[in-house]
Amino acid sequence: MMASQEQIWDDWQTLVNMAPSALKDWLDTDESKSVGDTGGQGESTGHKSGRHILRIKDKKKADLTQDDWAHMAKVAGYIKRHLAQGGPAKDKEHSDWRYSLMNWGHDPLK
Repeated sequence: MMASQEQIWDDWQTLVNMAPSALKDWLDTDESKSVGDTGGQGESTGHKSGRHILRIKDKKKADLTQDDWAHMAKVAGYIKRHLAQGGPAKDKEHSDWRYSLMNWGHDPLK
C-alpha cells in the first residue's frame, strides 16, 4: 500500500535536499553518470530518476500526476534505504554511495 500523498510530500520535502539547479548541474557530471545500474540501457536508473525529480520540482503540488506521486514515493524509499546503509567509513564525499544518492536528489553531506 502506498503512503498517503501528505506522507509522501513530507518525506519528499525532507529527503530531496538538493536544489533543482544543483541537481541539474550534478546530473551533467561524469561522477553522476559513473554510478548505478543501467540494465543495459546506457543510462542508470538513478540518473533517469534525477531527470524525473527535476520535472517534478518544476511543477506545483496541485499539478502532480499519479505517476509523479508514485515516483516521489519511490525516491523517498530509495533514499531511506540507502541512508540506513550508512555509506563507507572513509571518504564518503567521493563514494559511489554518495554519488548514487545525489542522482536521487539527496546529498548526504548536506
